[in-house]
Amino acid sequence: MNKIELKNIKLSYGSNVIINDFSIDISEGEIIGIVGPSGCGKTTLMRALCGLKNPDQGEIYVNGIPYFSKAQHVNIPPENRNIGIVFQDYAVWPHLTVEENVAYPLKKRKKPTAEIKESVHHALTQVSMLGYEKYMPSQLSGGQQQRVAIARALTSSKDIIIMDEPITNLDAKLREGMLVEIRLMQQRLGSTIIYVTHDQEAALQLCDRVVIMDNKGNISQIGTDEDIIGNPANRFVFKFIGVSNFIPVCKKKDGYYLHLDNDYLYSKSEPKGWIEGEAEMGIRPMDIIFDPKGLVEAVITQGVFLGDMYNYFITIGDREYRVQRSTLDSLDGHDYKVGEKIHVSFLNEKYYPTEAE
Repeated sequence: MNKIELKNIKLSYGSNVIINDFSIDISEGEIIGIVGPSGCGKTTLMRALCGLKNPDQGEIYVNGIPYFSKAQHVNIPPENRNIGIVFQDYAVWPHLTVEENVAYPLKKRKKPTAEIKESVHHALTQVSMLGYEKYMPSQLSGGQQQRVAIARALTSSKDIIIMDEPITNLDAKLREGMLVEIRLMQQRLGSTIIYVTHDQEAALQLCDRVVIMDNKGNISQIGTDEDIIGNPANRFVFKFIGVSNFIPVCKKKDGYYLHLDNDYLYSKSEPKGWIEGEAEMGIRPMDIIFDPKGLVEAVITQGVFLGDMYNYFITIGDREYRVQRSTLDSLDGHDYKVGEKIHVSFLNEKYYPTEAE
């Protein structure tokens, strides 16, 4: 069993509160993403789980066993928590071979030689690094070093693994491949993995659930990729996940308008999710549609082909907005040019109170 419970965790440095009243249950065998902007407390929270930072209040349980409890005066030392950690910068020892790096946690715990050899062999098998036992880190690529770091985490614990920005230093192709390998490894071992990152796309691709933290260390939303993309809990989540446009809107007697340098009618009936008062429409670039029947006129100011999509910038009144059209949508026979006047309509828009400057 690898269930983790964090209850009412508060973390601070001096008078600066980083995390306040953070609670979450992580199921056995789950890959959960902790996502948020830099400085929101993601890494500090994981340091607390590992025993490297003591919370000011709260409790940490693993499989019902208290690892930390301020009230119960419990604080299991880091070396006894059996949690594997993978860091952004790999943190492999440059003077040790691959085999020695992976064996290090077991030697620190003074495990028998035969057990160490078997565990190292198993861990290297999981990350496809058999045959590299005698290599030095300087002889390995970045992706191979990251595999060694994951193998070392597995010898610390295959049950619970924390991955803190583990693929940030890899190129795009290696990042994609490493996400697949992490998922396959988790399926083979049944590990519970906490994946800490500011890379929303990687978290949504890999994780069963994602925790979105705001810049004050609060949980904005917990959900699957479909929950978070399709039903963002608030403006912060909508803005943080993916690319977004925000357009001021207003209501008049005859319809609903974009409230820019002038007012531009975009709907004669009340849009789904409309809110009263000063508001803005949140709209994804893929949901601004080039539509000859659309009520809003715009001008194309920029267009770039990105392989699987076209990326456009359009102006409506005195504001510029981003539009994305899939290559399939672009097979409508119309070759849109910079400077061309078009009409647009909107799909799947969300409405939020106007954000103070």
